[in-house]
This record gives sequence, C-alpha cells and structure tokens, in this order.
Amino acid sequence: MAFLKNILSVESDAELVDKYRSFGNLEVLGELYQRYMELVYGVCLKYFKDPEEAQDAVINIFEELVTKLRKYEVKQFKSWLYQLARNYCLMKLRSKKSQPVNVDVDVMHLEQKVHLESINEKEGQLIIMESCIEKLPVDQKQAIRLFYLDEKCYKEIAEITETEISKVRSFIQNGRRNLKICMEKQALQKA
Repeated sequence: MAFLKNILSVESDAELVDKYRSFGNLEVLGELYQRYMELVYGVCLKYFKDPEEAQDAVINIFEELVTKLRKYEVKQFKSWLYQLARNYCLMKLRSKKSQPVNVDVDVMHLEQKVHLESINEKEGQLIIMESCIEKLPVDQKQAIRLFYLDEKCYKEIAEITETEISKVRSFIQNGRRNLKICMEKQALQKA
C-alpha cells in the first residue's frame, strides 16, 4: 500500500495546488503540505526557539493554508509557503510583545535597581579600561583603538598606520593581552 501511495505522490506542487483549488480536497492539501512540513517547522523553530511552540505553529499554518491557498494565486508553492510561515511567526511574535504584562511594582523597582547597579559596574569597567588603554605602548594603543573603538579591519588599520598586516595583528593580540592583565590588576586593587 505504501508503494501505491508513493506512485500517487509524483504529481508536482503546481498540480496538487490546482487539484486542491479545484476540489478543496484536504487529503491533497495534506500530501502537498507533508512535503514541506520540515521546512515550515525549521522556520518556526528559528523564530520561536521553542520546539513545542514551533510544532503548534506548524499545525496552525496548515489551518491557515486551507483557506489562503484557495484565496490566492500561487505560482511557486514552496517559496509562498515559506513566506506564509515566516509572516505567521512574525505576527505571533508581534502580538506577544503588544500584550500587556502584569508586573508587581516591587519587582519593577528591584529590576531598576539591578539595572542601575549593572550600569554603574559597566561604567567602572569602562573607566578602568580607558586608564589601561592609556598605559599600552603607542603601537598597541593605536591598534586597539582603531580595531575595537573605530571598528576598523586589519587591512584598514595597516593602511592608516602604514604598517604590515602581520604587525597590526600582533599589536592587537599583544594589546588585548596587556589590556586584560592591566584590567585584572586594577579590579583586584579595587576589591
């Protein structure tokens, strides 16, 4: 019987779409959807990051497909289905964000306090980092600033500093190591 089913499944996507649009047979639609369920699941998992939610979405997308495939003219089913799945996921994520969240006031104050402490800690680390960058040798300091702060690539730094790329790489590696050592020493002194 499985052999017979495989023989019947040789119809193209376009043929199955036409057959479904003409007769509304859910078995035909199921056969067509079965070909791309893994694709749809992958798209949903990418957006939701939760396997159960992705599985639920696969079922809901099939339910949408029942009406939408008869409503719209579809030339390339696979790409159309991919877009339908993507749009479904995005709409679900948007609707989750817009739902009001009931949060206790004490929890909000605690979160704000933790957030402020985190900001203060980061500011302290930035001050230490700035001080340590100033202590680096000139070539390392310049390479570190260009690479991390100005987001330049090795080639751009080599052109700016008129230095070989291998030396730029070395300046960045040594500068990063020296910066880490200096910051660790400063952190120990503060503690």
